[in-house]
Amino acid sequence: MVGPRTTRTTDHEEVRSLVNVVFGARGNVGRNVAAGLMAVGEKVRGTSRNPEAGGFPSGLEVVRADLERPESLPAVLAGADKVFLYAKPEEIEGFVAAAQSAGVRKVVLLSSVSVVMATAQQNPIARMHRTVELAIERSGLDWTFIRPGMFATNARWWWGESIRAEGVVRLPYPEAQNAPVHEKDMAALAVTALTEPGHSHQAYTVHGAESLTLRRQVEHIGEAVGRPIRVETVSVEQAREELAKKAPQNVAEALLGMWAAADGVPAPVSVIVFRITGRPAHTFAQWAADHADDFR
Repeated sequence: MVGPRTTRTTDHEEVRSLVNVVFGARGNVGRNVAAGLMAVGEKVRGTSRNPEAGGFPSGLEVVRADLERPESLPAVLAGADKVFLYAKPEEIEGFVAAAQSAGVRKVVLLSSVSVVMATAQQNPIARMHRTVELAIERSGLDWTFIRPGMFATNARWWWGESIRAEGVVRLPYPEAQNAPVHEKDMAALAVTALTEPGHSHQAYTVHGAESLTLRRQVEHIGEAVGRPIRVETVSVEQAREELAKKAPQNVAEALLGMWAAADGVPAPVSVIVFRITGRPAHTFAQWAADHADDFR
């Protein structure tokens, strides 16, 4: 029987190479990827720019690293076989070089559905993610891209403050529809791609399993926290002013445009989570229940 291959760090210490490195292990998706890998017996090393901050899965080895500082990457990638990565175009070539040097075999990237939309060339989010995809495609590394649509966790950013303080959500298009994706489903796809064969050079577009109006999403949050939340219809200009406090102008404008286009229009849904993992995708109601404390 052949044992695990090993490599040596610069100080000549042997390191087992079959390690999964999870970048952004405190993040909504990364934390679940790390926990999922550990649950199936994989050796995992998480990264963070601030390991002292906490919020990591119990028992996870966490190493300081910053994708914008390529000099921080060789240490965290030493002995790595597979990597979970989020899209950070700044210094992406530095990551690729470090991964190649370390002998990384596979990268699973959390990308975005925006890269395959008709408006991709005009969308700054799409351009950012595609820059990273292209760098990985050209690298010679094996890869899988997870391309989710709307993150369910965006609801915390959009509405959390006003729900907690006032019990209200102000929307310019309350009947706009989308199909939010639970971060656990994105993570489950990533864990499957990292641990099972058959996902080489695959890009998975991921929507939620149900199309919901923004109004219905707010109702689900109210049901989860145990109190009604009022939806107030506001003008686009009012919404723009509110979003400007939370996001760059181009991101706010992209969101408003997306809501306008989706007003009264059912959103695409998908069954990719079930097809790849064998488990049904989470509903938004389940997401709301999981995050009820974020809105209290």
